[in-house]
Amino acid sequence: MSSDDRGFSLIELLIVVAIILIIAAIAIPNFMRSRIAANQASAIESLRVIGTAEVTYSVTYGGTYSSTLAQLGPPPSGTLATSANAGLIDETLAGGTKSGYVFTYSPGPVDTLGNVDSYSLNANPSTFTVTGSVYYFTDQSHVIRGNFSATAGSTDSAVAN
Repeated sequence: MSSDDRGFSLIELLIVVAIILIIAAIAIPNFMRSRIAANQASAIESLRVIGTAEVTYSVTYGGTYSSTLAQLGPPPSGTLATSANAGLIDETLAGGTKSGYVFTYSPGPVDTLGNVDSYSLNANPSTFTVTGSVYYFTDQSHVIRGNFSATAGSTDSAVAN
């Protein structure tokens, strides 16, 4: 070999590839945990947003909660907000999915005046342990409850107010 040969030897390239693989093996699990934590924080915030939207809906539309999440969503383009499309949450959340969580809204019974006096709302990971590892629940009390193994309910421990 002459002294002016340029380039890397096969050994040098293999060492660099090995170092990159070691770094990736350390970084990817940490990235996945960070993504799950971000999805869970987003789910809690989305439950808070829906709770606030329900209070606003109740005050605006005569003391009743909405019958569906879609009622809290935006009105069609160029139209004003109504009780059918109140414009209180974004269209993604009104569709029932956001940041790896599926939101299931259940209105309470309708009273004699036609009002919905209560509701319950679950936020479940779309793929458990991949998009989230906690199931969430809230209702008109606005206490957010969590469960680490099954769909959360009103008797689970509070995780946020």
